[in-house]
Amino acid sequence: MTTPRSPREVFLALVDGVGSGRWEELPDLYAEHTHVVHPFDPLRAPALRTREELRAHFTPVDASPRPRRWAADITVHETADPEVIIAEFEYRGTTTDTGEEFSQPAIFVLRVRDGEIVESRDYFDHFSTARIRGQLGALVAAVEAKQ
Repeated sequence: MTTPRSPREVFLALVDGVGSGRWEELPDLYAEHTHVVHPFDPLRAPALRTREELRAHFTPVDASPRPRRWAADITVHETADPEVIIAEFEYRGTTTDTGEEFSQPAIFVLRVRDGEIVESRDYFDHFSTARIRGQLGALVAAVEAKQ
């Protein structure tokens, strides 16, 4: 019998998969029923609650270039709850169209049970993400339209 991955191992697999662009593998890191929120999302998207919703979330929706990135400066904090970790890190990389270098700090609070993410709060700057992808104008317009 295989021992399930620890919360730290699951987090490292997640950020490595994002950095490597292995989008099709990422949903398998989550439980079938999960709760993933992005509290800093300016559009206040609803929680992602199933593996299929995560599959759609990780699937590129347009042909815009994805930045080349990798996780760096990773610090994983263990908590009194063995299922929960707090991970501080940043994605560093370059935009594929201009070669501009970027750094995007983030904090993830993960609950991992039996080797799968059952809950995640992902804190990062959505505006810098949109800028890196060349979609800042579209995000600003969408935020203004919600007012």
